Formats: sequence, C-alpha cells, structure tokens
Amino acid sequence: MSRDTTDNHDRNPSRNPSLHDVTDACLIKNQRIPAGDTAAAMVVAMGKGSCLRQPDAPELTVRPAPTLGFESINGSRTDGCSVPPGYTAHVLAPWGTPLNELSRPWRQDGSNTSVDQANAMGMHHDGMHFFPLDGSSSDGLLAINFEFIDPQALHPNGPTTDASANRPPEEVRKEINAHGAGVVRVKKVAGRWQVVENDPLNRRFTSATVMELAGPLRGTDHVKTRFSPTGTHCRGTNNNCGNGYTPWGTYLSGEENWPRYFVNKATLPSDQARLGVRATNSEYSWESAAGAPCEVDDEFARFDVTPTGPSATDDYRNEASTYGYIVEIDPFSATTRAVKRTAMGRFRHEGCGPGRAVAGKPLVWYMGDDSNNEYLYKFVSDALWDADDANPADRLATGDKYLDSGSLYAARFDADGKGEWLLLDVGTATTDGSTLGALYGDLPGILLNTRGAGDAVGATPMDRPEWTAVNPLNGDAYVTLTNNKVRPPEKVDAANPRGPNRHGQIIRWRECEGQPTFSWDIFVFGANAAGTTDINRSGLTEANQFACPDGMKFDSRGVLWFETDSRESTVTEYTNDQLLAVIPTHLIDTHGMQVPVNAKNQVDLRRFFVGPNGCEVTGIAFTPDNKTIFVNISHPDNWPSSEIATDIPPAGVKVRPRSSTVVIQREDGGEIGTA
Repeated sequence: MSRDTTDNHDRNPSRNPSLHDVTDACLIKNQRIPAGDTAAAMVVAMGKGSCLRQPDAPELTVRPAPTLGFESINGSRTDGCSVPPGYTAHVLAPWGTPLNELSRPWRQDGSNTSVDQANAMGMHHDGMHFFPLDGSSSDGLLAINFEFIDPQALHPNGPTTDASANRPPEEVRKEINAHGAGVVRVKKVAGRWQVVENDPLNRRFTSATVMELAGPLRGTDHVKTRFSPTGTHCRGTNNNCGNGYTPWGTYLSGEENWPRYFVNKATLPSDQARLGVRATNSEYSWESAAGAPCEVDDEFARFDVTPTGPSATDDYRNEASTYGYIVEIDPFSATTRAVKRTAMGRFRHEGCGPGRAVAGKPLVWYMGDDSNNEYLYKFVSDALWDADDANPADRLATGDKYLDSGSLYAARFDADGKGEWLLLDVGTATTDGSTLGALYGDLPGILLNTRGAGDAVGATPMDRPEWTAVNPLNGDAYVTLTNNKVRPPEKVDAANPRGPNRHGQIIRWRECEGQPTFSWDIFVFGANAAGTTDINRSGLTEANQFACPDGMKFDSRGVLWFETDSRESTVTEYTNDQLLAVIPTHLIDTHGMQVPVNAKNQVDLRRFFVGPNGCEVTGIAFTPDNKTIFVNISHPDNWPSSEIATDIPPAGVKVRPRSSTVVIQREDGGEIGTA
C-alpha cells in the first residue's frame, strides 16, 4: 500500500494478543541471548522441535542458489533512479501510454479525456506479473495494478468542483478510469523493451468495468444491488495494490484501500465500520456527480451506499460488499470478464503470494490485510492440484475449480516460535465460547466479515502485513510488515523496544506438513544504520539500511527481492525508497541451518536500486531467464524526464510526474543480480 493512501487508523476492537506481545514473551523466556540480538533470540526460542529449524526436515534439501554479483549501491536523493555499475534502467509504459487506437497520445498538459484514460495505462503502477508468450523471455504480457491517483497531475489544473461542491462528471470518469488494472503486451526489440501498440491483448479494467462475482457470496443477499438484482456481477475494481498469480496462467489483483471510495451517511453496518467505509464523503467525492444529466446507470450514485429504498435491489447499500476481494484476470484473453473470488476473503487485500504447486496436494495462497493491527490469511483450495490444469482451454473455469471452494484461515503467532492457522468456518469456536456460525450465520456471512471473524477466533494483530512470498527452493513463506506507528508505547519493554514500530520487519514461517501449524522467526528488522542496538536488531549498515518493507517477491533462483515505502526520516534523509536483494538459503549457521539477517551476515543483504524523489518503489516481475527485472515507480515528484530512468531533469525544470515501469537489464546481457 502506498503511504499516500493509508489512514493509520486502528480499527481492530479485539483484545487479541498482538505480534509484539508474543515476541516480548518469546524473548523474555530466552534471556541468555544478549540484549538487542532479537533475531538470535527468536531462533533459540523456536528450538529444534520447530518446523523451520528441524535439521532432518526433507524440505530443507534444496538445490544451490547463485551468489549475488553486485555490491550495495549508495543511497540517492535525486529525481532519477540509481542502479549498480554495468546495469541499465529504462522507462516503460508510463501513465497515459495508449493501449489501443481509442486513446490519443498522452498530453503533457493533462488534457487527455476520460475516454483516452479508459484505453491507456492507468495511474500509480503497483503490483504486476510477467506472462511470457510461448515461453519467451523477450515477448510477453505485463499484467499490472493501478493503485490510486494524483488528481493534481491527472487534470490540467487539478480537480474542480461547482458552487455546490459537486465534481464534474468528466473529471470523475477520468479518475475512475485511471484506477484498476491492465494488461499490456511488451516486447524486446534490439535489446530495448517497448509496448506493442494496438495489440489485441492490450486491455484495461477500471472502476467501472463489469466483473463477475464468484464463490460463496455469489447470488446471496449480501451482494444484490440495483445494478445486479441477482447478485452475480458488479462494477469495477480499485485501489489495486499487491498481486499474485496462478499455476494455470492468470493474474490475481488485490483490492486494498477500497473502503474510502464509498460513503454511508446512515448507521454503518458492522462490516463497513470494521473496514473503514466513510460516513461523510468519499475520498474523491465521486458520488457528488450523481444526478448529472449525463450520468449512465447510476455510475456515480453507486458510491453512496446509504440505504434509500425498501430493499437492497432498489439502491446501492450493498455496492461496497462487492469490493474487497482478490480479482482474477486472464491476461491471454481479450474478452473474458475479470472474476472476484469471494472464497478468499473480504478485507483490504495486499498481496496474494502463491505457495508451490505440488501434484496431488491443495494449492495455497498467503494474503496480508494491510492496516494497523490486522491479520495474515491463508487460502487452501479444496481441489488437489492436477498438473494437466497448467495449460487449460478455459483459464477462468480452472479458477472456478481451485478458487471458489476452499478453506480460509487467519494466523495466530505464539510466544514459543510456533503458530496456528485458525479456520474461518461456521463450526470454528470463538474465544468467548461461541462459534463463527452463531456470530455470522453461514460461510457467506463469515467471508463478508472476514476481519470480524479473525477478531473472534483470536488471530494475531500484525504490524500492517503487506506482500507475501514463498521461496521456490524450500517452501518457506515470508510477509512484509511495513510498520505500525500506532503501537502503544506502554507495550514496549527491554526485550522488544520497537513501539511505535516505525521501521517494520519481515517475518518468515514454515508450514508443518499435514497440520494447521507453522514455525516462525523474524527474518530481518528494518532500521537506520545509526540506530541503537534496540532499534537496529539486524546489524544493518549504511549499505543496506531500510525502513518500511512493502513489495516482495522471489525469483526462480531463490533470490528474495523486497522494496520499501518509507517516510521514516532516519532512513529517508539518506536515501529514497529502494529495492534490496538477499538469498535466504545462503544465511546459515555452523550447522548448516538457516538463520535470520544479523550483524555477522548482513553484508549479504544489498541495495540494488533506488527510485526518484517522492516515489514508492513497488511491484516486481521477472522474465523466465532472469535477465530482465520490471520494477514500478509510483507517485514520483518530478520524474521521468526522459526514457532513461536514471536521467535527472535540468535544474529548475518541472515535469508532470508519471508513474511508470522501469526495465532493468545488465549491459552484458547476463542474469540480473547474480554472479
């Protein structure tokens, strides 16, 4: 999630023990560890009996990973990108790039129309994935999220209102069309990647695009609206942040800070209150354009979810209930509708990291709810993976098979370095002696109230869980916890003094085979290099100091890449947001066991890329041969000034900022990042 879209509210009313509570307890039990060495303390606390540390666990047998082939670059605070020596970085498909002939070229003065925007790259690039065409590493499809907008840059002179504070319909349509997701064909020609103009597979999904509802909530009273009285379809997706993908070749887009786009001036239902639907006006006041003579099918009125009619099919009281899901897109089809997979829960979805696909076993996806003190989730398919489904004739029908029926869990992290996945289903006991069925009636009711269900079963409130990723070499899973600035100071003690948590951390866990349990540790703590040992618990130096980890993904070689979205001044005074790399399987102790980042091995965590001033570095994708990395730059201040991402505009020159994808390659054509 961009730091520009979070509201930093703590909407979790539960008293569930938080992650810092259990970390405190875990470390207190192991006081023989020197003060400040939290990572080491976590390893001791987990002990030999844990899944992550068990030396004879068969999944620890992995093929060797390569070594990093670059040194950390210096931090940077300029209006240009930075890469290591021997690398190039070019701008690809910036906001406004036409995808078809219905869009005119992007105009520097901001005068492109809403129709142009509906047929061009959206704003604030975020999560993405590269889908090769015929296995190619030089020709494929980028599926990409467009998280939110900068109205000042989007319109010629910023957003406007009339005397009654109503927004102009044309401006609202343009803003709606700048959100969502897209698919764009990209191809390498003479060594440079470029957009394939007017390719039949180029397409956009906006906050107005009709989509299917699938899974347990489809057709229920919870999602029936005036637009869809049968509750089978809906309009639009927005605030699409992190992403995932499937082994059958589809893209998964997470709807994150969507609640702020709706307003309910009546009493908020429990699910809307728990998620943060607004009570006075929406983020961009799209609902204020309702009633305009040019309005079509309540395109603006639907963002006001205040009940006005005798039933749900007479108004839009349930419109917000059609948001908050994982959206599946078939990038290889120019005509199929996107599908919202309601079985995977309804909350502020960040990433949707897939586990390893193993024939004969269920498929797994891990998902973070990116808000203060929210939960980590796991979805497990009922269907067992059939490798014949990897290349199906109908990809979305395959999605029906694996994504519409399964089990949703919320995570509880225990003080002994172990944890449990808590099933969110009707028969699950709550901490007060009731059941989720008694609270919410049935599975659709539980899914509609996913956060409330997590509260009720005792899930662990986390420090804003964002992206998840699974190591392809051994199946270990990771989640970025970007920060938690509202963690109360009274929770701080000598063993875990990071509260409020301004720097964030990355947690790692390993599933226990055949059990709803796992073992976990803290892989790395974000910190400024000059911080005390109470803050800088991973021993970071100027060469790798970071704060607020956010986007994250493993490449096929086992290299972990993670990005930052920081406003922590102790780090940002040295560098803009960045991309770092580390190979977790290379961080081992004298017994050959994996350990977290610490003062002795921190040199193996290296800064690879730095973005321009004001930006968030987010979204990451790789070509199959690992010779190209795509990285997104969201909401830059004064960039790009040319097609060369590292170029800096001349002094005093201001450009209309354009979020873009940056393509990084080695000058010698080798694999990115490794020796």
